[in-house]
Parts: sequence; C-alpha cells; structure tokens
Amino acid sequence: MARNRANRILEMLEETYTMPRWATLTQDPFRALIRTIISQNTTDKNSANAFENLSKKFKIVPEVLAKAEARQIEECLKVAGLYRNKTKAIQRVSRIVQDKFQGNLEQVLSLPLEKARKTLLELPGVGPKTADIVLLFSAGKPTIPVDTHVYRVSKRLGFARESDDHEGVRNRLQRLYSEKDYATVHIMLILHGRRYCKARSPLCKECPVNKLCPSRHKWDDHD
Repeated sequence: MARNRANRILEMLEETYTMPRWATLTQDPFRALIRTIISQNTTDKNSANAFENLSKKFKIVPEVLAKAEARQIEECLKVAGLYRNKTKAIQRVSRIVQDKFQGNLEQVLSLPLEKARKTLLELPGVGPKTADIVLLFSAGKPTIPVDTHVYRVSKRLGFARESDDHEGVRNRLQRLYSEKDYATVHIMLILHGRRYCKARSPLCKECPVNKLCPSRHKWDDHD
C-alpha cells in the first residue's frame, strides 16, 4: 500500500533527523514572506545571514520596508545574492501589502485555502513555494510547499512521477499523507535531500530509507 510505505518512510526520517528550530507553525506571515523571498536561489546560511542583517537594520513590517532606501536593503541582502532583484521584490510586495491589505496579511490568510493561495500568488516575487510556506507555517493551512529538495526526493522515493511538475508533486504528496503531517513531510524531505538524497551524488548506501527506495539501483555506481 502506497500510504503505508509513505508513512513508514516518514517515521524513519523522523527517527533520523531532529526538527530544526525554524520549523514552527507560528511565524508572522509578513516575516515569513520576506524570509522566503530572500531564501530564493541561495543557501540556508546565506539566507539566514541576510535576513538577520535586514532585521537588525529595519523593523520587518510593510510600512518600514516600503519606505526604506533601496541601497540600504541591498547592502543587507548582498550575502544572499541577487540582492537587487530581491530588494525590488521586497519593496514592491511591502507597498502592496501596506496599501491593499493595510499592512496586515492576516485578512488574506483567513480566506479559504485556494483563494488565499491565489491572492498570495498575485504578489510580486511570490511563487507557489513561497505562498505555500506562508500558508502552512503562518496559518496552518493544509498545503505542502515544494522546493527543489522536496521535488527531487519525492520523485526518487516514488511518491510522484517523473513527469510531474511542482504542482503535481504537491498534489500527490497531499494525497499520500494526512493533513496533520504536512509540515513534517515538508521538513523531513528537505532535511533528507540535504543530508543523503543530494542532487548529484546521493549517498544511497548510507541512506536510512534505501531499502524502501525504488531509485536505489540507479545510483549504485555513484556511491
């Protein structure tokens, strides 16, 4: 049974990894939004450093970031790369949240899931992963954010088809798992993708779930 196998894999991953400090369902939605925009196309360490720089320089609220000097924001974000584009996205989204939602994303998150998701996706710099992170970790909405790790690991473990796009992966994961486990699934697949199921050289021999992985034989020559 696919669900039994999926749940067993999740149990094994939970036995392997410690839940990180950033894994909380009480994140302020605007802070989560800004943090996720900064995290695009960079490492976790650089993203965390950039967000810390920004937090020290500015209060992370729409009104402040919308009016801040772009050069000062850019200086904070340089460590994370693409800092000019990210600064533009942050300032644009800050202005929209301030003007359209009176600086408060809670009214968006109180909408039904698909309407809230659609509204977030209309914001500049916000793609499906970013929207789903805000929905899951700031509002506890039943959705699974699919980043590059979740996308790759899901396919290797046979949770999704090779032909599935990110939305297809999300839908398949959500059918496999209970809503109460969505956050754990997201986090565990990320941790597993970083530690063992790496993009170019997966560590299949050491992998804690290799006996349940249908892709194990593909990487025998790479171990």
